[in-house]
Amino acid sequence: MAAIVDCPTCGAKVEWKEENRYRPFCSLRCKQLDLGAWAEEKYVIPVANPLDDTDDEPTPPAPAP
Repeated sequence: MAAIVDCPTCGAKVEWKEENRYRPFCSLRCKQLDLGAWAEEKYVIPVANPLDDTDDEPTPPAPAP
């Protein structure tokens, strides 16, 4: 028995099986709508800024008063 998943675009129930060539989408239309959203940058993957060389060293303690 194949797993049932929700289409990421429209929410329709989709069987996750090899015969479903659009999985996890329910149709070519939903697959293309999702691709278009990525192309229009409606979805983004957050990127962490790389650390500077100075960030690798611990900060020295503040001088005592």
